[in-house]
Amino acid sequence: MESLMDDSSDDDISEPEMGQFEDKIYEELKSGSQQVKLTDKSFTCPYCPKKRKRDYLYQELLQHASGVGKSTSDKRSAKEKAGHLALMKYLEKDLGKMVGPVKPLDENGTPIGASHSDKFVWPWKGIVVNIPTRRAEDGRCVGESGSRLRDEFIRRGFNPTRVMPLWNYRGHSGYAVVEFITGWPGLHNAMCFEQAYEAEQHGRQYWIEEHENPKPGLYAWVAREDDYRLSNIVGEHLRKVADLKSIQEIMEEEARKQERLVSNLTYIIEEKNKHMQEMEEKCNEKMKDLNDAVSEKDRLLQEYNEEWRKLQLSTHDHFQRIFNDHEKLKLQLESHKKELELCAEELEKREAKNGSERKKLSEEIAENAERNRSLQLAAIEQQRVDEKVLKLAEEQKRKKEELHNRIRKLEKELDEKQALELEIVQLRGSLKVMEHMEDEDEKEVFTKIDGLLKDLRDREEQLADLEALRQTLTVKERRSNDELQDARKELISAFKELPIRSHIGVKRMGELDIEPFLKAMRLKYHEDEAEDKASELCSLWEEYLRDPSWHPFQTIEVDGEAKRIIRSDDEKLRRLKEELGEKAYNAVINALVEMNEFNASGSYIVSELWNYKERRKAPLIEGVEVLLDHWNTQKLKRIM
Repeated sequence: MESLMDDSSDDDISEPEMGQFEDKIYEELKSGSQQVKLTDKSFTCPYCPKKRKRDYLYQELLQHASGVGKSTSDKRSAKEKAGHLALMKYLEKDLGKMVGPVKPLDENGTPIGASHSDKFVWPWKGIVVNIPTRRAEDGRCVGESGSRLRDEFIRRGFNPTRVMPLWNYRGHSGYAVVEFITGWPGLHNAMCFEQAYEAEQHGRQYWIEEHENPKPGLYAWVAREDDYRLSNIVGEHLRKVADLKSIQEIMEEEARKQERLVSNLTYIIEEKNKHMQEMEEKCNEKMKDLNDAVSEKDRLLQEYNEEWRKLQLSTHDHFQRIFNDHEKLKLQLESHKKELELCAEELEKREAKNGSERKKLSEEIAENAERNRSLQLAAIEQQRVDEKVLKLAEEQKRKKEELHNRIRKLEKELDEKQALELEIVQLRGSLKVMEHMEDEDEKEVFTKIDGLLKDLRDREEQLADLEALRQTLTVKERRSNDELQDARKELISAFKELPIRSHIGVKRMGELDIEPFLKAMRLKYHEDEAEDKASELCSLWEEYLRDPSWHPFQTIEVDGEAKRIIRSDDEKLRRLKEELGEKAYNAVINALVEMNEFNASGSYIVSELWNYKERRKAPLIEGVEVLLDHWNTQKLKRIM
């Protein structure tokens, strides 16, 4: 193989043939025809001239083979590059398994190629010289850009962060500074960078020896103390942007930073644990208070429910007794009335008889007068019972007013609670300020803190009491409202069943009036056909009213409040007004407004207690009064 490489130096190969030639050399290296490994730690390059051969470490030989094989210099022949690429492949795939993984650090913890006593430029820098330059039209020198050099170094595996060409008044100086990341990976990349150019005989020592007559190509190395103290443009730049530090100093500084970081983190963890323990104690205390408050609330609620149930039962029994007494009295009165009528007829028959019979008749008339007085007394007693019923209705009204007063009181207490919460926040802020104050008179500070803590606890107790009272009143209000709604429903059912003629009645809110449609159809059709057409139109518009997708409303602001009105540009309403007239249009508008006001979410007709005289919703007390008047009238009719 050695003869093959020597003979091929005169007859070079083309670029496309390099791959085949590289495979042939790799197979011969695997067969052992060329000596690469000298000892366990010493290796040699069989494809360099004998005068250049020297002993390499495994990593150094790998960098040498990679640098020559991937070199872009024209002085390297294609066969020489192919041989070194085959050697790199052989080192990585075959010898790498025997040597083991390459470590970036030696047994002392220092990157390979560096020494503890060497002083490097920190952060790590590399120096590149002999960059080709040319003179531009303006007389200044221009050369390779930093980004292209950086891409080339990245391709070769050195991973620099930036390449900065150095410029002076003449233009590009032919020098550049390569920057690597801080830390040991950056130093490892820098040392590989230096070793690769050293393997190509383009290191710092070669540059010093060949400075007057350099070979083509770049020279590069890692910046050290000698470079830092140079008086040229490189030294000036390094002194501006970096410092000198040894490996030992950097390791000691890293150790100090890590020790300081560990100490700070330990202190932070201790403070966090202490704060977390305090928060857990506060949380447990609050949870205990909350559980006690919930238990007390459940107890009060149970007592309230029991009292309310007893009150309902007693009220029901009382009304039942009154009703039974009324029924008995009514039967007795009817029976007495019939007896009196029979007696009057009998007396009329006997009036024509003798005087003795007249005397007896007078006595019976006196007895009838006595009975009439008894009936009057019974009527008075009935009137008293009626008054009691009215008083009961007034009592219900008074309870409702008390409930509204409680609601207003609850709102006032809610405002007081919010003010109290604000005062608690302010007290907590004052407490934190007092805790951070540094005053010589510590006793006075502690006294102020104790006062603030006591005031804060008092405020929190007041806040808890207000919250419990608010919840209790809210529950009572909700139940009272439910009872009032149930009573209103029963009253509406009674008005529907009883033939009561009064200005108070039941109105179906959202029901469409057929009269305007019937009048409009009579203008177009005969009587029989007009009724059918009017019914069809009413059915159609009732479907429109129940359609949730049709919502001809818009919201406007009136005196600072939002108000919903009918849209004037709705197509359906506009067509209805044009075809059937103003009255039919108003009937649909009234049904829309009533349905939106009394059942906006359901879009169906609901029954409501209504004051037809004043055109408004009737309260519960008005309906009760009308119902009592009707009952009294019917009772008097039965008595008479």
